[in-house]
Amino acid sequence: MAISSPGIGSNLDVNSIVSQLMAIERQPLTALARKEASFQAKLSGFGTLKGALSQFQTAVRSLSDISKFQGMRVTPADTAIATASATATAVAGTYALEVTQLAQAQKLATAGQASSTSAIGAGAATTLSFDFGTIAGGTFDSVTGKYTGAAFTSNGSGVKTVTIDASNNSLSGIRDAINKADIGVSASIVNDGGSSPYRLVLSAKATGQTQSLKLSVAGDATLSSLLSHNPADNTGQALAEKLSARNAEFKVDGIAVSKATNTISDVIQGVTLNLAKTNSGSPTNITVARDTAAVTAGVEAFVKAYNDISKIFKEAVAYDPDTRRAAILNGESSVRAIEAQVRSVLSAPVAGGAGAFTLLSQVGVSLQKDGLLALDNSKLQGAIDKNFSDIAALFAAAGKASDSLASYTSASVKTVPGAYKLEVTQLASSGKSVGSAAAGLTITAGSNDTLQVLLDGVSATVTLAPGTYASAAALAAEVQSKINGAEGFVAAGSSVTVTEAAGVLTLTSTRYGSASKASISGGNGMSSLMGAAAVVTDGLDVAGTINGVAATGTGQTLTGATGNAAEGLQVKVSGGATGSRGTVNYSQGYAYQFDKLMDTQLGTAGMIASRTGGIDTSLKSLAASRDRMTDRLAATEKRYRAQFTKLDVTISSMLSTGNFLTQQLANLSKNQ
Repeated sequence: MAISSPGIGSNLDVNSIVSQLMAIERQPLTALARKEASFQAKLSGFGTLKGALSQFQTAVRSLSDISKFQGMRVTPADTAIATASATATAVAGTYALEVTQLAQAQKLATAGQASSTSAIGAGAATTLSFDFGTIAGGTFDSVTGKYTGAAFTSNGSGVKTVTIDASNNSLSGIRDAINKADIGVSASIVNDGGSSPYRLVLSAKATGQTQSLKLSVAGDATLSSLLSHNPADNTGQALAEKLSARNAEFKVDGIAVSKATNTISDVIQGVTLNLAKTNSGSPTNITVARDTAAVTAGVEAFVKAYNDISKIFKEAVAYDPDTRRAAILNGESSVRAIEAQVRSVLSAPVAGGAGAFTLLSQVGVSLQKDGLLALDNSKLQGAIDKNFSDIAALFAAAGKASDSLASYTSASVKTVPGAYKLEVTQLASSGKSVGSAAAGLTITAGSNDTLQVLLDGVSATVTLAPGTYASAAALAAEVQSKINGAEGFVAAGSSVTVTEAAGVLTLTSTRYGSASKASISGGNGMSSLMGAAAVVTDGLDVAGTINGVAATGTGQTLTGATGNAAEGLQVKVSGGATGSRGTVNYSQGYAYQFDKLMDTQLGTAGMIASRTGGIDTSLKSLAASRDRMTDRLAATEKRYRAQFTKLDVTISSMLSTGNFLTQQLANLSKNQ
């Protein structure tokens, strides 16, 4: 037998003995490793389950959108004449469309210039003021592109300005300055091939007869002679009109309609038409129908999503008695609990009354013995044919007001499904200022041409164009145009309407609510425009109750009170009278409920997070135990090696002694 302990020679195999002993000592560590592997496998299993639940949520969230089940389909008979789209508010039917004229934007051109880059004028600071409006009356010469005896009325959208100076007073510089200003006009340069070929072409970005241009120039005289353009001034039209501003003219079911654009969304309810070509004398049909295919696809997607997650649950906890093999999450009570919560959603009818259906079985969806859903397409089609608009409430969050001038807007996660009484004690109004006397029609520069306007909390100064206005209506249009064109108001999204009655002007904010304000607070033209004591009234928020509790009013919207079942329910009251206004029903469909359940289960406080957190804690504890055990095993192995090394030395010593005695005895025998 070979010597296994270096330098000893006892033939005691210390390494083998210690290895065998340590193998026994390491058995608890092996068991611990198996336990760690089991926990890691469960973490992986929960990760897979979490991914499946996330996919389920994505599917049901898309189905919790009410538009998925209320789509309308619109089909033009001739898409060369018009294309169209529809919203859920469209009414099924067939409409005859006859287009006699397409909407068109005005185009104006300057006189030809020898160069597009040479300076025009002396470079003095010059302001180009663009106003948009309607040209009426008079005659138009298509050869010269000029009007004679016409009138121009501003559309009130606001005067826009562009500054030209020595840095940009060439034709190309003017083009770039106008385009950079983004004022609703695009500029380009056309080379007509003549002796002075370069022409600046100005195109209104918006179509329609109220989008004709009036261009005033203050500053350099040369620029003024090139660009000043007032279609109401027979001798003040420097530009030639190449294309006239026109409305789209068409008929729907024989009713004549005129619109500023070729995209029209307010003629046929819920339908947007995009006119592309005239067909005068040959009407084409526009057919609007319910998009039943989209509803069927939505219901099928719901059934598939539920069945997919049900199969995932089954596979996660499965056990095969033949092979005696269990799935990773078999025995996990948290998985069973989540599955039970998912199933429980389908066990209760949809409450709230926002739709006619309350159970999936009413639209052909039934729960089978194997726990999966099945769809009866014929029954679903019957439900679609009978009550198309109410299917959405079975899947999505939906609301419905019984009053035609009140409408459900939205709800919060705290809103409880139900039917809530609505009472209005105050209607919303807009801030306004009413003059105390008829406005003076003569505006004189530096005398009565400025107004300090306070609109919705924003203040700005505007300057009216001097002159004697033909009527109070014309002056009202000028005031409205200047106010709505002020940069501060445009940036704030605020605007006014200015009207007149018997010469008295009224300014009204287009907003509703307590933040709505409109008044003339100063300026040298305040008294001549509004009189000595204009009556200023701030806007009011709508006020009332939802579910018998005072709601919060903001503009025209009432919001259910905090702590009430109707908390977060928003209802828009657009008109009507004060008093009882019927009820607002709110429902949470099955897809919506599943989405919110997944929010809970996939969140930090959900069962999966709680269980995986517990597993992580156990793994940390096992890791600490493993470290302690590893340290102990190292000490044990060290002790074993020391003990058996000592034993090895002792045995070696005894062997040496034995050999010595044997030799001595042998010698004694020889001597006798």
